[in-house]
Amino acid sequence: MSTFSPSLLLSLILLNLLLVSSTTEMIKEGEIRLPSEKINGQFCNATAKPVSCPVKCFRADPVCGEDSVTYWCGCADALCHGVRVSKPGACDVGNGVGLSVPGQALLLIHIVWLVALAFSILLGLF
Repeated sequence: MSTFSPSLLLSLILLNLLLVSSTTEMIKEGEIRLPSEKINGQFCNATAKPVSCPVKCFRADPVCGEDSVTYWCGCADALCHGVRVSKPGACDVGNGVGLSVPGQALLLIHIVWLVALAFSILLGLF
């Protein structure tokens, strides 16, 4: 039966501690993480507004800003507007910002009326 030497056992323990401590580091900018993970209480890892904001996105990554506006290009888009992100995903409709619910209903009826009018003109009914 073989026995472990104390130096081998100590080196295995140190290696284990090194691996565990390296995996618990703070997430750095640019690394992939879950949308629900927060860094320092924020969803986006950014501190100051950049000088120029050439935000280009090819895939929608909506985030909801603290001003209840949906920024479709993600954290970079919200940061360029000087807004902190309150939650990942699009903002809720009818959250009290902008038009009230009756105002939104009237706007929807107006849009439907304009679409119906456009189709009737294209089909030659008017």
